[in-house]
Amino acid sequence: MKSKYLGYIGFVLGCIILLPVSSFAQAIATAAPAAAAVVPAPFISAGNTAWMLVATALVMLMTIPGLALFYGGLVRNKNILNVLMQCFILLAVISLEWVAFGYSNAFGASTGFLAPYIGGFDWAFLKGIGISDVSPYYISQATERIPHLVFIMFQCMFAVITPALIIGAYAERMKFRGFLIFSLLWSVFVYNPIAHWVWSADGWLFKLGALDFAGGTVVHINAGIAALVTAIMLGKRKLPKGQHITPPHNIPFVVIGAALLWFGWFGFNAGSGLAADGLAASAFLVTHIAAAAAALSWVLLDWFHNKKPTIVGISTGAVAGLVAITPAAGFVDVSGAIIIGLLVSVMCFFMVSVVKRKLGYDDSLDAFGVHGIGGIWGAIATGLFATPLIQSAYSGTFYGNPKQLGIQIVAVLATLIYSGILTAIIFKIVDKTLGMRATEEEEVTGLDLTQHDEIAYNEAD
Repeated sequence: MKSKYLGYIGFVLGCIILLPVSSFAQAIATAAPAAAAVVPAPFISAGNTAWMLVATALVMLMTIPGLALFYGGLVRNKNILNVLMQCFILLAVISLEWVAFGYSNAFGASTGFLAPYIGGFDWAFLKGIGISDVSPYYISQATERIPHLVFIMFQCMFAVITPALIIGAYAERMKFRGFLIFSLLWSVFVYNPIAHWVWSADGWLFKLGALDFAGGTVVHINAGIAALVTAIMLGKRKLPKGQHITPPHNIPFVVIGAALLWFGWFGFNAGSGLAADGLAASAFLVTHIAAAAAALSWVLLDWFHNKKPTIVGISTGAVAGLVAITPAAGFVDVSGAIIIGLLVSVMCFFMVSVVKRKLGYDDSLDAFGVHGIGGIWGAIATGLFATPLIQSAYSGTFYGNPKQLGIQIVAVLATLIYSGILTAIIFKIVDKTLGMRATEEEEVTGLDLTQHDEIAYNEAD
């Protein structure tokens, strides 16, 4: 009997103990989905930050010494210092403009009549941005981000190189003071608004769905059309009778510059993913493959058309490939990169060797022929070859989304029209006030001596 009662007592005690435990377990199970739905707060990732610091330095390398040597080697020896000086001073001036208000205008929130075309001045002089603040802009890493200051610096290097690309159109014939004011005004009234359109969260082209991973529209089409307008408005260089081009004075500089551009472009494109992850690896790979395909394609065209393969040709082809893959780098796979690279050289080669001569404009170093045309093709190709295998949210015409091609064309046309018109207006204003064109005597003597009182090569004693 005692054992019987003890059994009943044990059963009751067990229920008393187990019921709260089971209720607690059930409560945990019920709360588990809600807990899983909580998104962790963004934080600064040391690995992503380290990569983006390197990527930022690589993009700076593209302007000086990369672009400076590439363009400097292509001009005559009496003008190389002028090209180097133009690239160098842009790094200084545009960097100051960027932290003063350029970044705020490009990436800050736009309100009132400014929306959605340009940001305001909330971040002027980087007001309110601390060293521990997480960047509000990210691609694939929702929580593991970089410091806001690193993002600002990374984008600063894009703002620097874009007006520097235009130098190739007016090389050897623009007054230095006219160049400086023109470049500053162009950055403020052309680059910053277009960067806002495409890359800011409240930009109208961003909201439309335009894809530009690293600057096809913002950098290359923008600078390319500005280069064409400037070259036409400035007029042709004073060249010996019957001479249509000037031979490069230092081809090794051209090769070194192109190689540094190729190297720096890995930061330009792979860094635009804003994280050290698979997307960065994919962008790194397709950037290299597109450049390789374009370099080979240009050499073959050169060989066929001019009977000899040239080192200037392969260098130009590589740059054209890098330009074209820029907007597509975060959206296409290797097959798309190869097609983009192979075809861009055909388009750019035809533009610089046939169209430019027939139309008669003097785009000195083919800034429009390479960057403008390459950027246009790259932006359109993004609408064709973007594949969800790279980023699942994006696809192009060949992957079931023909609408994307239409959006890309709208972005291209908007950039061409706005940049072209504003460039012409800014040019006219500066020309009427300070003057843009060097005098014939200054041009014949050389801009190194007349604008900077220096010469690049001194004879040995």
